[in-house]
Amino acid sequence: MFHLIFATPVLYLLVRTLWPLGLPLPAKIGIAVLMLVASQYHLWSRLSSGSVFAPEFPRAVVILFNWALGTILLLAVLQILLDLGALVVAVVRWQGITMPDSLRYAAAGLAAILAAIGVANATRVPPLRDVEIAITGLPPEFDGYRVLQLTDLHISRLFPASWASATVARANASGADLIVVTGDFIDGSVAMRRTDVEPLRDLRAPDGIYAIPGNHEYFFSYDEWMRHLAGLGMRMLPNAHAVLMRDDARLVLAGVADLSAPQHGRPGPDLAAALAGAPPGVPVVLLDHQPRQARAAAARGVALQLSGHTHGGMVVGLDRLVAPANGGFVSGRYRVGDMTLYVSNGTALWPGFALRLGRPSELTRITLRSRP
Repeated sequence: MFHLIFATPVLYLLVRTLWPLGLPLPAKIGIAVLMLVASQYHLWSRLSSGSVFAPEFPRAVVILFNWALGTILLLAVLQILLDLGALVVAVVRWQGITMPDSLRYAAAGLAAILAAIGVANATRVPPLRDVEIAITGLPPEFDGYRVLQLTDLHISRLFPASWASATVARANASGADLIVVTGDFIDGSVAMRRTDVEPLRDLRAPDGIYAIPGNHEYFFSYDEWMRHLAGLGMRMLPNAHAVLMRDDARLVLAGVADLSAPQHGRPGPDLAAALAGAPPGVPVVLLDHQPRQARAAAARGVALQLSGHTHGGMVVGLDRLVAPANGGFVSGRYRVGDMTLYVSNGTALWPGFALRLGRPSELTRITLRSRP
């Protein structure tokens, strides 16, 4: 599927951008071959590791592939806009027009620059983003309580140990009372990622580090990853909960398994099981990797749901395509009944399409406030 999807814009560009240029035929053939090679990045990833989700190339090569793929996709969009513009002019003038080479070169240059900016935005260590969320019935002892959300780390050749160490240092400096990770820790097996995930062992918060699996954990030996992450100091909460205390005041932190779990022979998300035995009348903060079940969580009385998975849509405009598959929830804060849903843009993102334009990565520091 990936191979066909990403080959399609190349074929369009070969016909509408490359072939009309006044370049020698050998140059056109060479450029066409490079574009086709770049468009099949996911095929080369699968050949390198057995999975399209874990490209096992040097980081510089992964970055170069993402830049080239981003350039192709952005140029395809720009070429479509140029063609539509030319069509409108032709209809208005009622005569055909010839598009100058300069327009095509300008479009290619702009696409390359935007792709470079997008990859740089995607691969940086994310900044802190502060959000205040009011919760009805939150005990006064928890007013001002700070939760740091990490999600979609996708630790891989693109986001290696050095990136993870810098991200952990920024997380630890945030002053959070609690750190939560809402899934998609990795891309790759434990054997492939053991060194790269090791910096997560250094995450520190007074009330601990809690986490749930995302869909990518199920792609790479789920049981082995759950054991390994627990060994790094993560308290995993798939369909489980913990009770946080401040003096005699309590706050329930619950988590569910990912929606994709049944496809891999594992129990799916079960909020009833997650809340079994939880103290009644206590506000619930829910960790759910994917946001699309937020309405069901709100109906169960959850006060706050923290999710990721969407990467914020990655590119402005693309978020509208991502929304339908995620219940309409893509980026930021939503009011769902009496519940607040926060969907993080992600700490990182999948290395198979590492591009961010207008949807920045984030370490989300959420301050809880009491609502009467």
